[in-house]
Amino acid sequence: MNYWLFKTEPDEYSIRDLQLAPNQTAKWDGIRNYQARNFLRDKVAEGDLVFMYHSQCKQIGIVGVAEIVRAAYPDPAQYDENSKYFDAKSTFDTPRWFCVDIKHKLTYPRVISLGRIKAQPELANMILVKQGRLSVQPVTEQEWQQIEAMV
Repeated sequence: MNYWLFKTEPDEYSIRDLQLAPNQTAKWDGIRNYQARNFLRDKVAEGDLVFMYHSQCKQIGIVGVAEIVRAAYPDPAQYDENSKYFDAKSTFDTPRWFCVDIKHKLTYPRVISLGRIKAQPELANMILVKQGRLSVQPVTEQEWQQIEAMV
């Protein structure tokens, strides 16, 4: 099993939205960064665990955990001309963008803030700290355990 951190803006899609989704499951789509896409397409697997991270909001940080319940498949939005995620260069034979399905596992009682994460010397090499803008990023098992201990 691998561990991940997925960033979302809660105004667009929050952990609460995931909780309220049918079967607490949703498609994680709209990724349009090649490095994040490569992680989704090539590394993220069914059964992996994901920290849900809220960004661009008042309380920035990790808000809970989801599980990957369907591995990468072509993001249907890339073919929809009415979608903001439409990509005219994508074809059904050679899709450019991928998505996964996630299921809510738990919501933390309080946000684990970016400030608290950065204050932990053991997390200094975490991608979140070093390359903060990446929307899909791997988390090591040690980092996962360290953050879980902060709940």
